Amino acid sequence: MLREKVESALNQVRPSLQADGGNVELVDVTDDGTVKLRLKGACAGCPMSQMTLSMGIEKHLKKMVPEVKNVQAVN
Repeated sequence: MLREKVESALNQVRPSLQADGGNVELVDVTDDGTVKLRLKGACAGCPMSQMTLSMGIEKHLKKMVPEVKNVQAVN
């Protein structure tokens, strides 16, 4: 259930990532509310990817899915 909520929220931010040649893949959602994501495409090597992750994706996920406590990028 939580994974589906997170995936739905990610689908809302994907178009803006894809417009810049990137994307995001949901790797895992843990029981303690940690979401593990893999940045793909242009986002993977972008120097601004950490800001995109924390100020964009994480902020949106926490707003849309209150159970989300933390967002981590994984390789």
